[in-house]
Amino acid sequence: MKGVQLNMAAGIREFGRATPGRVAVVDGDHTVTFGALDERSNRLASATLARGIAPGERIAVLSDNRYEYFEISAAMAKAGIPTVPLNTKNNSPDNAYILAHSQAKGIILADELAGNVDGLLDGLPLVLSFAGEVGERYETFLGQGRAVDPQVPVDECDPFCVTYTSGTTGRPKGVLLTHRGRVLTAFGVGLDYGLGPNRSTIAVAPMHHGAGFAFAYTAPMLGGSCTVLSTWDPERLLDLMVASRASTVFLVPTHAQHLRRFCAEPAARYDLSALRTLYFNAAALPVALKEWVIAAFPGVDVHELYGSTECSIVTNLRPRFALERAGSVGHPWFWNEVRLTDDDGNEVGPGEPGELFARSPLLLAGYLDDEEATRAGYDADGFFSVGDVAVRDEEGFITIVDRKKDMIIAGGVNVFPREIEEAIARHEPVDEVAVVGVPDEVYGERIAAFVVGRPGTRIDVGALESHVRQHVARYKVPREWHVVEVLPRNPSGKILKRVIRDRYLARDEVPPSSGAQRREEID
Repeated sequence: MKGVQLNMAAGIREFGRATPGRVAVVDGDHTVTFGALDERSNRLASATLARGIAPGERIAVLSDNRYEYFEISAAMAKAGIPTVPLNTKNNSPDNAYILAHSQAKGIILADELAGNVDGLLDGLPLVLSFAGEVGERYETFLGQGRAVDPQVPVDECDPFCVTYTSGTTGRPKGVLLTHRGRVLTAFGVGLDYGLGPNRSTIAVAPMHHGAGFAFAYTAPMLGGSCTVLSTWDPERLLDLMVASRASTVFLVPTHAQHLRRFCAEPAARYDLSALRTLYFNAAALPVALKEWVIAAFPGVDVHELYGSTECSIVTNLRPRFALERAGSVGHPWFWNEVRLTDDDGNEVGPGEPGELFARSPLLLAGYLDDEEATRAGYDADGFFSVGDVAVRDEEGFITIVDRKKDMIIAGGVNVFPREIEEAIARHEPVDEVAVVGVPDEVYGERIAAFVVGRPGTRIDVGALESHVRQHVARYKVPREWHVVEVLPRNPSGKILKRVIRDRYLARDEVPPSSGAQRREEID
């Protein structure tokens, strides 16, 4: 006989009964209490089931951050209907593939994003939009549902959502994330980063992304409150941190970059006395930027965590080691076992680079309708590849060397860009950098650096190259330097090196192997 199953709606149910009048979500002038969140998600779940959408069938969601994201997620968890979050940057062909592949039976969307699904909604049994300009009006439909929890039996190993990868190596894959994995992630986040009853956070990262959703939804799920930042703005974030008395906030490195550009000393200009924790994910936090964060938010615990859509959180570098071990991503996080292996599958020793695999109850249940990709991701012992190369020292601290796919092979020598990027980032005029491999007729690939300068500064490439030569081996010094206005990123903040390479190769004139300063925009 099965016991009680972990479910992503459990916290909303609990606090809807225990503290119905407490604020769960704030979105501009709109405030949602726990009682309202529980009731409204009951109504939406009931109305969706009554429309004929069955448990196990899927509903897509296309929206920027807003309060409805919370009640939609709770409602579908109650109904046993997995959500399919759509990236707001996707175009119609992207979404056409995902809607067809996921076999979504309906969609809930923000009206201003209707162009992203133009021509794709005919035939869907359920189309809801918040303003009602596309399909049925969300609020009207929700009001038709009974204010009774449908209590659909949901196994904790059933999918809570299907999150699609960015498709950098082909068609995007649908990652099946379970109720169990998401619930355990939430409880770990609450323990480590200070979320729970009477604690507040801000939804900064896009909620259609796995981490952005998990860290925002965890707040009301554990009895705390979440204030919604609908679109990214560093000044607006700082204002919300003051107004909401936010105690913990999740950011990606790009957010920190923008905060530094906007305000070098935020703690001196804003009342951030309630802030206790900042935690970072999605991309490596450059050491120089991390040093600024710690200095700019004195007395605030800074965590740097590491993971992936498929594996959730894998490691965490806790505040005690934030500066002492800057550059490391710490030790395996709750429930995780980590393995580093060579190309033959043998575990490597301390200080030796190896592909990083993780095993935990947080792992994906597989890729939707893609057994081949699912099998390829796992080893024989149930460890899943995170896709990065890492080293582990004698004390167990793990450092990510680089993405395996980003490794540069120059003259038969393996070169990992991250070490070079760290050296470049320490040059004072540099704001951001990406190092990639570009074609070379003699060496196969050569190292090219794409650098963004800090506002109001000019990058002297000669001085920058001299600086880098003092910190990396000669063969790792970039052969080409490109000073650019901006680096392309995905919504989670990761630099899109594939886009940089593609745009480089698409140019009419390829720079010579000797390299020279070039200024161009890559956006």
